[in-house]
Amino acid sequence: LLALDDAGFNTDQVNYINAHGTSTPAGDIAESNGIKRTYGDHAYDLCVSSTKSLTGHMLGAAGSAEAIFTILAIRDQVAPPTINLDNPEEGCDLNYVAHTAQERKINIAVSNSFGFGGTNGSLVFSKFSD
Repeated sequence: LLALDDAGFNTDQVNYINAHGTSTPAGDIAESNGIKRTYGDHAYDLCVSSTKSLTGHMLGAAGSAEAIFTILAIRDQVAPPTINLDNPEEGCDLNYVAHTAQERKINIAVSNSFGFGGTNGSLVFSKFSD
């Protein structure tokens, strides 16, 4: 929420979230619940995907690579897929863009990066406008 405030956007303006999404039962439900708390009913209108499903966890490089994927989603107007998502955990009921990319109007996107010990961050990207 602080990142959106700093960027001057509201939660209902976000179209896509590149989730931290490490595919762990505890982590995925925690992130999904956090998205629901932050975005309210709008969470169900979002595309939320984990590009780690495509690349694996690149550790120190993960955040920067996922930021690039997020920028490309805005440029190409396509939410990248979460591959191999066949059986989401109970409570993980958002649009996780399972298996196939989705064409979508994406003007504002968020990239989440979370780490052990509370090193957490979210970056907000938007389409350029004059």
